[in-house]
Amino acid sequence: QVQLVESGGGLVQSGGSLRLSCAASGFTFSNFVMSWYRQGPGKERELVAAIAIADDLTYYKDSVKGRFAISRDNAKSTVYLQMNSLKPEDTAMYLCNAVRSAVAYWGQGTRVTVSS
Repeated sequence: QVQLVESGGGLVQSGGSLRLSCAASGFTFSNFVMSWYRQGPGKERELVAAIAIADDLTYYKDSVKGRFAISRDNAKSTVYLQMNSLKPEDTAMYLCNAVRSAVAYWGQGTRVTVSS
């Protein structure tokens, strides 16, 4: 059974930091591109960061560049999102995504709330 389980969300003040984790199981993690998406209140889901299979290639949404860092540990089947200098506009449900060709898996999400 495929599972993506996110953790690490919570309430933090503006300027604070959080580290999200997404633990994967039920598929060959190292063969999948891993991404973090977010969906804020009343907003569409958007791609925040992605990391390639060999973790030497990453993508970041412009508004999080220099503040967020995505990483993966293939031995632990886990992907991380280190979020620093958080802003109220980062408030959202953060979801983990795994994709390979036409196959995509989603987690249930972890909520991040940044207070001003």
